[in-house]
Amino acid sequence: MKAVILAGGLGSRMGKLCESIPKALVKICDKPIILHQIEILKREGIKEFILVTGHLSEKIEEFLGDGKDFGVNISYYCEDKPLGTGGALFRIDLKEDFLFCNGDLVFDVDLSSMIEFHKKNKALITLFVHPNNHPQDSTSFEIDQKGKVIGFYKKNEKPTYYPNLCNAGIQIVSHTLFNKKVVGEKIDFDTEVLTEAIMTEKVYAYKSPEYVRDAGTPERVSEIEKDLFSGVVSRKNIRQLQKAIFLDRDGTINVHKGYICTPEQIELIDGVAEAIVDFHRLGYLVIIITNQPVISRGICTYKQLKNVHSYLESLLSKKGAYVDSIYFCPHHPDSGFEGEIESLKIACNCRKPKPGLIFEAQKDFNIDLSKSFMVGDSAVDVEAAKAAGCTPVLLSQSEDNSDVMCCKNLFDFSQGLKDKFN
Repeated sequence: MKAVILAGGLGSRMGKLCESIPKALVKICDKPIILHQIEILKREGIKEFILVTGHLSEKIEEFLGDGKDFGVNISYYCEDKPLGTGGALFRIDLKEDFLFCNGDLVFDVDLSSMIEFHKKNKALITLFVHPNNHPQDSTSFEIDQKGKVIGFYKKNEKPTYYPNLCNAGIQIVSHTLFNKKVVGEKIDFDTEVLTEAIMTEKVYAYKSPEYVRDAGTPERVSEIEKDLFSGVVSRKNIRQLQKAIFLDRDGTINVHKGYICTPEQIELIDGVAEAIVDFHRLGYLVIIITNQPVISRGICTYKQLKNVHSYLESLLSKKGAYVDSIYFCPHHPDSGFEGEIESLKIACNCRKPKPGLIFEAQKDFNIDLSKSFMVGDSAVDVEAAKAAGCTPVLLSQSEDNSDVMCCKNLFDFSQGLKDKFN
């Protein structure tokens, strides 16, 4: 597989860092951004690169040459005029599916898993997506249970409720999308390629918590350097065992208000967003594990529950927080309720205190359960944690449970965890 990298950015937000060099050559930890990318992709098996250049292209070519000094082969497509984020792809001779990414990203990912996902779904485009702490400024996607993209929202065209699932700037693309005549000079990849491809129902989202971040401003360059020095970047590669904080929802993240069926019923508990930010800083994934019998009882639809969770994610994002994933059980074993859905009235392995959802997350994210916590406000959360082999944390005002770690609330637990690490 080849990699096509957009390396022609002006770096207008970089200020003095880009006064005399293109953005791709801005150094992070004494190494140009483009070299960070090439080294990671080479490790992942990519040896052929096409760099789309423009502004100060000669400096990139002077630094990288044909790539032989770095153990790869590099060719260039220099735009005489800016062709947008997709125009060059119609002018390059592409004969196989290829990796396509922005030239200002720093990342460390298990590319083989993404390629496998792409091939399994016979996708035209596979997007690398993840939640972030600023979804309002990012392109967001809505996906079905198999990862197929069914909704696409630009940052200025968001509906009232939208999921925190953002485009990271890395994608695997079928070369067949570009076997047609170009109309016009500039082509926007998202508007004119991605949008059309989504209509074929062959665009998929590969969801991963791995480190992908754009170095578009001096502030972000500084933050990425800290992450590289601390080892955060490499530790988030999904090949490495991850650790997680599993969270119950009602009574742990949001105020318990009985059966919640509408977004307006969601009210964050004080300190929750700050706690989740701290968990991520400490290197934990944050994953919600929740029983939602409102579905089986017929008082809430899947779409309504999705809106509830989208609203929850938006409330968190306004405070700079996000969760890596949400797992829910729609079942309930007891029957006899008016309007219930009989097919969901079963004794399942995913309803807490059974640990099924925790095991599902473990598989999806390569989690070391022995180094993870399950935090909740009831005995079923404690039992689920013990059954899964992770440490239970009970949110309670009393400390009568001598065999279980007790904290007043999620913020209280996060402070204790920070103290442990410090």
